Amino acid sequence: MLEILSLIRQDGDPAWCRSVPNWERGPWLETLPGLRRARGNRRPRIISSHLPLHMFPRAFLRSKAKV
Repeated sequence: MLEILSLIRQDGDPAWCRSVPNWERGPWLETLPGLRRARGNRRPRIISSHLPLHMFPRAFLRSKAKV
C-alpha cells in the first residue's frame, strides 16, 4: 500500500520510491521517531500504523484524512 500511495503522490514517478526509504515516506505513527518524522514531512503526508482505529487520536478522526 505504501508503494502505491507513494506513486500516486508522485504522479507515477518511481524515482522518489527508489531513493527514499519506506520509514521516511510512511513513518509509523505509534513510535516517537515516526511521529516526529511524519510531522516534518510535506503534505499530503503518508503515515503508516498498525493501531486499531479506536486508538487513533480523536482529532485525527475529525480531520479530512483518508484512512
